[in-house]
Formats: sequence, C-alpha cells, structure tokens
Amino acid sequence: MFSYRRSRSTDTPDDAVHEHDLGLGHDLAVMNRRAALRGILGAAGVGAVGLTVGCATDQTPTSSATSSTTSAGSSGVSGAGAECVEAAPGETAGPYPGDGSNGPNVLIESGVHRSDITSSFGGMTGTAEGVPMRLTVDLQDLTRECAPGAGMAVYLWHCDREGRYSLYSEGVTDQNYLRGVQTADESGRVEFTSIFPACYSGRWPHLHFEVYDTLASAVAGENARLTSQIALPEAESDAVYAYDSGYTASIRNMAGVSLESDMVFSDGWDAQMPEVVGSPEDGYEVTITIGVAAAEDNAAGGSGGPGEPPAGRAGAPAGPPPGGGGEAPPSP
Repeated sequence: MFSYRRSRSTDTPDDAVHEHDLGLGHDLAVMNRRAALRGILGAAGVGAVGLTVGCATDQTPTSSATSSTTSAGSSGVSGAGAECVEAAPGETAGPYPGDGSNGPNVLIESGVHRSDITSSFGGMTGTAEGVPMRLTVDLQDLTRECAPGAGMAVYLWHCDREGRYSLYSEGVTDQNYLRGVQTADESGRVEFTSIFPACYSGRWPHLHFEVYDTLASAVAGENARLTSQIALPEAESDAVYAYDSGYTASIRNMAGVSLESDMVFSDGWDAQMPEVVGSPEDGYEVTITIGVAAAEDNAAGGSGGPGEPPAGRAGAPAGPPPGGGGEAPPSP
C-alpha cells in the first residue's frame, strides 16, 4: 500500500560541519528564509519551484495531496464555513511525553521536524520494527469557523510494538524513534509514517499528540493548544497483533481492556476514532480530522489513571517507565 522513503546524506570529510548538527534555532532560521523566498518567487510569478522546508536529511517528503477537501473523519476541511467536526477532547499526555515536562525533551533536537518517525535521529540510531502505518491528520481550527489549521504544528509520539516508549523504557532509553513534529500545509494536513503501536497492559491501543499554533512554539515545547489521544479500532488492532509475532504480548493485553473500560476513552471516543484501511501485509492508512478548540476549552478531560494527572502536560509523574514485552504499568 505504501513504502518508507529514507534519505541519505552524501559522504563528507570527518571535520565537515553538517547543517543538521547546528541545532533547532538554525533549522528554524533556514525554514524562515525559505518561506520568505517562496513569497518573493510567488510575487514574481515564478511557479513550480521545489523548495523543501526543514533539513532535507531529516525530513521525508510529505504527501503530494494538498486538496482542501479530505476524506478523513466525518467531514471535509474546505475553509471558513466548512461543516465543523466535533472538538477533540483534551487528554493527559501521560508520563512519557519526551517534551521536557517529565525528563527528556526531544522537541529541542535538530531533526525532530520530520514525517517518517520510524527511526531514531540526531545522535541516536535504531529503527522501530512493526506493521507499517501512515497517519494523516487534517486540522480544523474551530475558533475560525472551522478553517484549515494551516501552519499549526503537531507533535506525535507512541509506543513501539513491545509497548515501550523511547527515551523512557528499559532497553530503549538510547532511542528517540516514534517521535516527531510536522507542520500543517495550506489544507491543514500533516502526515506521519510510522508503525502500528502495541497494546500494553491497562491501555487501549492509542497515539499521543499535541497541537501547537506554530512550529516555533512546538519546538519550544510550550503552550500546546491541544493535548489529546487517538484510539485505534479493534478489528485492525487484532489483525496486526495476530500477524506479527513481535506483538504477541498485545494479544493478551487486548483481552483485558476495552474502550468502555479504558481510563482515557471510557467517557467517549467518537472524535478520537480514525478511519483505518489496509492490511497487516501491506500496512495501514489511518486518517482523522481533528477539531482544535481554543486552548482554554481543552484544559480538562481524560480521567488519567493510578498516579496520573487528570489531563494536560503539567504534573506528569516521574514514575518508572514501562518495561519490555508489552508489560507497561497502566498509564495514559
């Protein structure tokens, strides 16, 4: 159904300074210069100019689909006046966000702005194995008559097929895979290439995300407009876990949880359930439209769990990270 596309940097002398090693501030300056250049060229009537935003060695190309109408969720995103989707509720970020609120901060690392999050980046190496998954999120700004959330940034993170969170869990503290930031295009769309996450003990299969008004605020790890989670459907989850032996523990964990009993989704999941098509053999396309309300409307939500804050980033506990084999302690 789709394949990963990885970029390779050309060979350079050992003492050469790589552009992607100069830090996030340098990355943002480069992106701002390129955005300005695009505006100049557009004003001059120059078309079809291939300008890549971000570091070419750190970011795989996003989809060529830029239509303002999407098939994700229950309605298309077609600008101001479009039919609004339900606002996604605010949920807990859990204890493993990697955004600086509880230990490591991956958001300040050069290279975090990328669409393919299967591999670690920066000074870390390693790739998360599992059934391929591509996530497409279409953002609606509910404070602007459901206009596309163009320019908003999304930070996505989730566990691997063993139920482990990079930077925190035993065995993957030296990895930062399955974490990345994307900036929404003019249609409000972001895309991530990843792997299907595990079901670990006590939680329904899910993805974590934060929405920021700008890329600058995202990489600063401050003032998230929305912190929430995406639930994954039961049938596709069961199919993945039965297909790939690396997910074996997820079969047992799925038997012990339901959407109705899940500590986050038990109060409703309609606005957090995506459309999923595909197969374990070919990979899955996951699409969802997220309605982003005003920040003050997203402060509450998410029931948390033992030792967990009720919602949001603040106060995330510094408890032990989940262990391997999908046997993570219950946590959002």
